[in-house]
Amino acid sequence: MSFENVKVVVTGGAKGIGRACVEAFMEGGAKVCILDIDQAGQEFADSLGNDTFFIHCDVSKEDEVKTAFRKIEKKIGAVEVLVNNAGIQSYSTVTETTEEEWDLIMNVNLKSAFLCSKYAIPMMLEKKKGCVINVASVQSFISQKNVAPYTTSKTALLGLTRSIAVDYAPNIRSVAVCPGTVDTPMLRNSIQESPNPDEVLEECNEMHLVKRIGSSNEVAELITYLSSDKASFITGQAIRIDGGLGITIAGSKRD
Repeated sequence: MSFENVKVVVTGGAKGIGRACVEAFMEGGAKVCILDIDQAGQEFADSLGNDTFFIHCDVSKEDEVKTAFRKIEKKIGAVEVLVNNAGIQSYSTVTETTEEEWDLIMNVNLKSAFLCSKYAIPMMLEKKKGCVINVASVQSFISQKNVAPYTTSKTALLGLTRSIAVDYAPNIRSVAVCPGTVDTPMLRNSIQESPNPDEVLEECNEMHLVKRIGSSNEVAELITYLSSDKASFITGQAIRIDGGLGITIAGSKRD
């Protein structure tokens, strides 16, 4: 897919799915800005050459987002593709979650997508073309235990996706991408907190019909496709890329 001279912003682009998206867009010829609080994003951008650059930005804070998008427009012009990928995981129930923890998850996973869309969409409207991709989760549809703030934030992204698609049609599209378990640094760090990381990883593999977790590159390929003109008839939808996670129920077997 060609993204020759297309201007792309990827939040949380220093690692994991975001990093894979940056690489995929670059391969297509895009000019890409990485927004992240992780300084690894600077080294990553430097390694990719002049068509990629990094801005340190806490995407949950409006003043930082506003400043970042002003810099982006000045440097490369109007944004045409926005990938709202920044996100964090949290493990707790409603009764265990503190107000501070709840606000943090909502701010990083949901508010950031709102803020970045708020400042990217006017540029897209000016060009009469654009696409907003919100990275949600399979847990926008199903939930494991002890993830109340996380699954709530990811489910809310589906509503944001629909609203953007409806409010800014026909020139701007918006799609939610909903991965299952993906091999990312966030997953690896989470697994390491378990007494038996190998056992947890195997359990993750077994939960999926394809008997493995996904890769960041697989998700990035879907995101770049949905951002391209090849997907011009897709908008307002939530698309799962989850290896079949959560579509079966236990039951009796027949010989």
